[in-house]
Amino acid sequence: MPESRRSLWQKWVVQPVVQQLTQGTSPHQVALAIAMGLLIGVFPILGSNTLLALLIGIPLRLNQPLLQGFKTVAYPLQWISLLGFYRAGEMMFGVPHVSIHIPTMMERFFTEPGPFFRDYGMTALYGIAVWCLIAPPCVILLYAISKPLVEAIAKKLPAKKTILV
Repeated sequence: MPESRRSLWQKWVVQPVVQQLTQGTSPHQVALAIAMGLLIGVFPILGSNTLLALLIGIPLRLNQPLLQGFKTVAYPLQWISLLGFYRAGEMMFGVPHVSIHIPTMMERFFTEPGPFFRDYGMTALYGIAVWCLIAPPCVILLYAISKPLVEAIAKKLPAKKTILV
């Protein structure tokens, strides 16, 4: 299909999976990288996902192109879930709500980093605690959903030809 006619879904999701499968990456490895990428993509600290993907992906030998790609695909979900992680963390730890207004927080982060971390640091840690609690079942669920889909894509690919010498 010509580059200009491909949908965003094909460009960002299907094509990277196909490329990795045709280069010999197993469906298991692809599905695990997809699951971890999506999970890392909703980590409740803005701007930390790429480093987190490296810190998790390298020791686990996850496919970095897929891990980073699916982390990026999940970016809108990070914005949607951010407040939920913070509020759930505040409820879990029984602390009062901190006023959260993302544009104001971003501006304050760049103008007054010290007071910003003093005021919002614990809230961020509460959100991270919630993310850590939901991460194991979420990655299992994401893997269970993505593996059959990746296997179906792999079955549609032409078989590799073996050259005998």
